[in-house]
Amino acid sequence: MSLGISILHKETEQEAIDNMYGFMRPFSINVWLHTITLYLVLSIAILLIARLDPDDWENPHPCNPRPDELENIWGFKNCLWLTLGSIMTQGCDILPKGICSRVATAMWWFFSLIMTSTYTANLAAFLTMSRKEEAIKSVEDLANQNKVKYGVMSNGSTQAFFQTSGNSLYQKMWATMKNENPTVFESTNAKGVERVLSTKKGLYAFFMESAQIEFELARHCGLKKIDQYLDSKSYGIGMPLGADYRRSINSAVLQLQENGKILELKAKWWKRGAVECAQGGAEGNKDELGLANVGGVFVVLAAGILLALLFAIGEFLWNVYSIAVQEQMGYLEALRSEAKFACNIGVTRKAAKPALSAPPSEQGDADGMERCILAGAGSVLNINASLLNRLGRQ
Repeated sequence: MSLGISILHKETEQEAIDNMYGFMRPFSINVWLHTITLYLVLSIAILLIARLDPDDWENPHPCNPRPDELENIWGFKNCLWLTLGSIMTQGCDILPKGICSRVATAMWWFFSLIMTSTYTANLAAFLTMSRKEEAIKSVEDLANQNKVKYGVMSNGSTQAFFQTSGNSLYQKMWATMKNENPTVFESTNAKGVERVLSTKKGLYAFFMESAQIEFELARHCGLKKIDQYLDSKSYGIGMPLGADYRRSINSAVLQLQENGKILELKAKWWKRGAVECAQGGAEGNKDELGLANVGGVFVVLAAGILLALLFAIGEFLWNVYSIAVQEQMGYLEALRSEAKFACNIGVTRKAAKPALSAPPSEQGDADGMERCILAGAGSVLNINASLLNRLGRQ
């Protein structure tokens, strides 16, 4: 099993957002994916509800009291625009008219309100978070600063490595350690680990063998290892000179190393007594909101959309019954015809159904259109008269 001398250091305070995708950190990736998926699903649901709801089929020409066709403005593009404008807190210039489609839209507004408010609050928390000190990422970083102290176990192999090293960087670090007051040396590795943990703001680092560092990391979530080895060595088994079983043991050890048994044994014993740490430690996004935090909002929205869809289907079936009575046709035949038309989302116009009562005369229709046109002309004349009066006063 290979190892080397490495640096044991303490995790410091989580740093503030400092990357170009920091705006995504308030929510976990699962929340983002669920929100995007729900945005698309809800747009399709509103499209279907609007086509099933008779109140969303409108007269395209309001001045004509008896239109030949009805129009549904809720195509897929308009549904996407409505849901996007809501979650972006900008609104939309068109709104549904049917009760069921309004219920679905209101549930999406509720979802948008909660999610945007939560996102804004959590983003503000990230932006105002105090920045951590510059991280120690290598032995060079440690040697070229004087704020974080570092030490080794007294009279151990790691101390001997610094004492006898011919590397100028390690000689400089050994001279620094010898001259520190109070001393940076510890009598045991366990005391060195305890000093790293107890020193505030990560102002002490400890050199020890990487195998033991990994053992301590599994038991202390507040520690980290600088992934750089100062040397390289391997464990061995001591035997008497000329031992007959030396060759057999060497062969067995090599075979265990090749088939991965040594790594399995290391994982078994190193993880025994280990504690469960949050992913990424202090460097991870432990304050981001996941589905466990905002999942209830998704459930409420799903329940509201399902309820609106059920009511829309009920209203659609009642409308089919009315059409069957008016057209004097079978209910199943009317249902099949209307369902086929509702599923054809590319068609946005349909023929207007006649009322059960006797239709008014053509003269009445003409009179209605004439009154509508005259009312519009009167509004224009009033506006022009008002403008002329203002100009006359000036």
